[in-house]
Amino acid sequence: MKKKIIVLFLGLLSFMYTPSFGQNTRVTVANVPMVQLNNGIFMPRFGLGTFMASVEDCKQACLVAFKNGYRHIDTAHAYMNERGVGEAVKECGVPREEIWITSKLWPTEYGEGKTLEAIDKMLSRLQLDYIDLLYVHQPVGDFVGAWKDMEKAVEAGKVRALGISNFDASDEVFHTIMDNARIKPAVLQIECHPYAQRLEMREKVKPYGILVECWFPLGGAMSNGALLKDPTILEIAEAHGKSAAQIILRWHIQEGFSVIPGATNPAYIKENISIFDFKLSDAEMAQMRSLNKEKRFFNMPLGEKADVYLKMQLPD
Repeated sequence: MKKKIIVLFLGLLSFMYTPSFGQNTRVTVANVPMVQLNNGIFMPRFGLGTFMASVEDCKQACLVAFKNGYRHIDTAHAYMNERGVGEAVKECGVPREEIWITSKLWPTEYGEGKTLEAIDKMLSRLQLDYIDLLYVHQPVGDFVGAWKDMEKAVEAGKVRALGISNFDASDEVFHTIMDNARIKPAVLQIECHPYAQRLEMREKVKPYGILVECWFPLGGAMSNGALLKDPTILEIAEAHGKSAAQIILRWHIQEGFSVIPGATNPAYIKENISIFDFKLSDAEMAQMRSLNKEKRFFNMPLGEKADVYLKMQLPD
């Protein structure tokens, strides 16, 4: 009961610390827009991704990010850098209630009873009392059993919101989680960028009020910088005196997504969040939308994910 009261109190604080700049508009200290999720909680729509960062690099990146106004950090057990995130949260000087921490459970942690234990271990690694958003990371294994435990974690005040990551893999996995969820997912995290705008998936989640959050927003390493070299994007960037990356991230924001570009280089961390002092015109947004070819850069089949991920044991 005490945990529930704490979570409700934190929900109220999320309203209080974000000044209003117009009707129903809330922003963070860096003018990052916030979105009200389908459970009523407000989340910053822009954050720092930490995929592939070591514990120490992750910690330093988070500290730079916090200093530059970031208030949303995305990590995962599979990234093996949650401890770096937790240390940065402790040392940054920003009140915990102003920071949004997301993490993800791995398939080997799925299952009733098993997942609750995994959540406690996650909280220990992060040195936190609660996680703002918790995902099932991959749609393989006993994700239904995991979800039941995740719902219990919400009721216990250990988690504020639940999400599904990579559940665009098939209609079957999406409908299986939706049909068995008592607490509906608030966020869907998928690969999404101007070359893969995921129009069909966006329509699929609309009836549920699920927010789409984008990984690989700049294409990721597998793209070899294709998006950053696109002539249309470069032309728009020149018109605004911004980088190609900033144009792409601004497109994500104006499309209504949540976006979590990864970076450990301080210059890139600062550059990525410097997108709230300009807007793309309707014509420029149309140009960006015209780039869509539903071309993803990460394309591992679902069957292969099951074979690989269910054998991948992660250290605590």
